[in-house]
Amino acid sequence: MAVQYWVGDFFVDLSRNQVTQKEKSQTIAPKALAVLTYLAENQGKVVSYDELFANVWPDTVVTPNTLQRSIAQLRKVLGQDSSLQSYIKTHAKQGYSLECDVKWHDETQAKPETVEETGENLTIADNSPENEVSTTKVKNETDAAETTPPPRSLFKLIAVVGIVILAIIGFSYLTPTQPVKLSFGELRAITTTDNKEHSGIYSPDGEYIVFNRYSEKLCSSSNIWAKNIKTQQETQLTKKVGLYGSLSFSKDGKKLVFIETENCNKPITQTDCYKLMTLDFEKALAALQSPKLLMECKNSRIAKSTWLNNNNVLLLQKFSDRWKLTSYSIADNKSTVIYSLKDGNFFDYDYSVKDDIIALTSIDNDGLHYIEILKPDGEVLSSHQIEYPPEIPNFRNIYPNFTPTSELLIFSTGRQLFTLSYQGKITNISLPLDGPMGSPVFHPNGKRALMIKGIWDSDIATISLLQLTQTQAGQTLTKGNNHYSIIERSTVGEENAIFQPNGELIAFKSTRSGEGQVWITDGKGAQQLTNFPIDSYISGLDWAADGESVLVNVNDMLTQVNLDSSHIVFPLSHPVVQLYQWNSEDNTALLLVRIKGILTFGEFNLNNSEFSVITDKKVSWALKSEDGRLIYSDLLNRFWQPGPAEDQLIDALEGKGRKKQRFKIRDNVVYGINEEFQLWSYDLNKDNFKVLGNMPKNIDSITDINQTDILLTVRISAKKEVAELTLRE
Repeated sequence: MAVQYWVGDFFVDLSRNQVTQKEKSQTIAPKALAVLTYLAENQGKVVSYDELFANVWPDTVVTPNTLQRSIAQLRKVLGQDSSLQSYIKTHAKQGYSLECDVKWHDETQAKPETVEETGENLTIADNSPENEVSTTKVKNETDAAETTPPPRSLFKLIAVVGIVILAIIGFSYLTPTQPVKLSFGELRAITTTDNKEHSGIYSPDGEYIVFNRYSEKLCSSSNIWAKNIKTQQETQLTKKVGLYGSLSFSKDGKKLVFIETENCNKPITQTDCYKLMTLDFEKALAALQSPKLLMECKNSRIAKSTWLNNNNVLLLQKFSDRWKLTSYSIADNKSTVIYSLKDGNFFDYDYSVKDDIIALTSIDNDGLHYIEILKPDGEVLSSHQIEYPPEIPNFRNIYPNFTPTSELLIFSTGRQLFTLSYQGKITNISLPLDGPMGSPVFHPNGKRALMIKGIWDSDIATISLLQLTQTQAGQTLTKGNNHYSIIERSTVGEENAIFQPNGELIAFKSTRSGEGQVWITDGKGAQQLTNFPIDSYISGLDWAADGESVLVNVNDMLTQVNLDSSHIVFPLSHPVVQLYQWNSEDNTALLLVRIKGILTFGEFNLNNSEFSVITDKKVSWALKSEDGRLIYSDLLNRFWQPGPAEDQLIDALEGKGRKKQRFKIRDNVVYGINEEFQLWSYDLNKDNFKVLGNMPKNIDSITDINQTDILLTVRISAKKEVAELTLRE
């Protein structure tokens, strides 16, 4: 088979994996070129999906999404409008066809090639790493019947003119395109009550802001509210509170759709059940309404419902370990998976009502993050790897929203805003925010955007074990009656406090300096130990056995920090979601990592950088006892330990767990808190369970325990509010 051919005016060189048009070459993935070549060999014919799979991916199992990505890349290179499909045509439920002329070349025929100046033929190449431009050879087309060739000086003149022209063309390619940048001006609060608001969106006509509001007493349960932008009047829309998720309007603005979460009565695979609900917005503005049920999921998780222009509802739905993009038809009461990854996972999506397209962020089986643009039926229009700049950790998940600027998305990492192009390019917006905020949601007029800003205020407290056991039955420990004392306090988050082995220090995480950092205190004053960059996030820390350093999971990477602030970063090819425990004596760590988008529990050897999977169960927390016994809890709040043939449930701890709650092990005794906020202990050696006493109702978690005291994080306040950013002209 020829390794070079023409598709229309595009020159395809399989030996270089390149496609060239008008002096501009692009390097294409070999499999994508193999798809194009097979279509070219069958030019004008409909090639089925199975035939393409069999010829391009022989003896390999791949999903239809893999083929769609290749088609999307080819259409991008060929510069065609996917709706016109002028080169590669889609035949619904059949396959694809190449609808243009194909000309095959052998090795002796003329083709774009590398520039050389050889006598009377001149070729020019641009070796720029940004644009591998190969210009077409300027041919010396002489008529064989002519006896008098043009003078040599004429060739030189033509060469000089050609060089100048091609240099101008090359310069236009080489000159970098200035990235489009959004610029924001005023930031003002929209909701300023003592309650907490989240999930703010604009109505399609731009007249209302709709959001969820809950109070401290209601914890995370909320009502849905609307605020008239002109009159500033607020209206409660729902009759009863619920765990309501993100909100989305129908295209006509008459109805809302959202997900409500409830505890499952008889949990099978998950403790929460999910309901897709709808609310008549127009009626709710006049009188309180009760949401209506559209669909219920008891054995799969659904998230982020969005009303599409075709009146279907788009959902992220999680089956087992992986998220899939699902379209729910209200008219047919039926769900259809429109897009999924065999070896990968999704993080987030956004939908553009204006362009009727979906932007999806994902991690693929190569461990890289991608931004994909899809049609509502799941057809992939483009797929590009996200190129992370130095200020964003490579493992960070991105949650972007559409902007009023064409082919540009926006997302937040906390205090920083960035734009993301459809081609995966990230650009920083020079707007350092005064506090963490979510990704902006734009007004229909594109001139302003809503953001959720919030502050989490928690303190480090200590409780005497002796005093706890002597407290009268039924009496709850409080700060007011001196049952517990605050040892570290600020107006922001202080948490994850742990005792120094054989020392007087306590290490903890705090955002008091504006960023998540590790601090140490001796009870008389705190000192910042680390200096991580802006928008860093910490999920787990543990002391070394000698008390001279701590291991920190920061930005999904493990870093050992000494007391003099020097540090060592340990390489791990997978992002670390949670550090549970560090055994510095054998230098291993219990971790929850993300492999191809799947949360996986295992043990990491810091000496040789090897990771071994411990169990395929879904683990929420895990520790080893002093004698090496592994104890872990799952997503159903059950406790497990390894057995001779398989992992065994700890029957004595049945029903003693608490959602998203940590436990501690000291001297082979497990300590935890149940749903009634009671501290309990379970002796692994004696198989003995007992309740020790009542804990404060505002406790977030116990973080450490020694022979005399308990360290815990207590919640002081949690503030969320809707704010609005104005876009500069």
